[in-house]
Amino acid sequence: MIEFVGLSIVLLVPFVYLFLCVFSVQRSAFGVTQAAREAGRAFATADSATQGVNRARLAAGLALRDQGVSDTPQVRFAPTGTNCGDGNPGDGAETLEPGASFVICVRTVVALPGTGALFAGITDVTVNGQFTVIIDQFRANRQDPQP
Repeated sequence: MIEFVGLSIVLLVPFVYLFLCVFSVQRSAFGVTQAAREAGRAFATADSATQGVNRARLAAGLALRDQGVSDTPQVRFAPTGTNCGDGNPGDGAETLEPGASFVICVRTVVALPGTGALFAGITDVTVNGQFTVIIDQFRANRQDPQP
């Protein structure tokens, strides 16, 4: 009985911690994917590019907080076909011209559970999400409203 309890504790604690780490990273991966999708939708429905960038950053932050990720995400706009997992996917491809296509990349860093200040930065995992935005071909010009 003593061996069973001893081995159970020795084996159970690492497995529980492993599952907590996997679930934390997976939650963050779902969060950045949803954040990229929401940022793309928020940008595509904006009246101007400046307003769209602000709305995209706000939407990405809200989507991540909804999944329990409290870190502020990096939101970048890149040309179509860009790999958001690269170190610097690019910036500045955002436009509201009808028919435009580009990628929104959302990146955040997730600390593994229980690492705290002791291992800060060493055990962090970077997760990326991307969404391809296609501005509607028949988009109305919202900057100059018709009388």
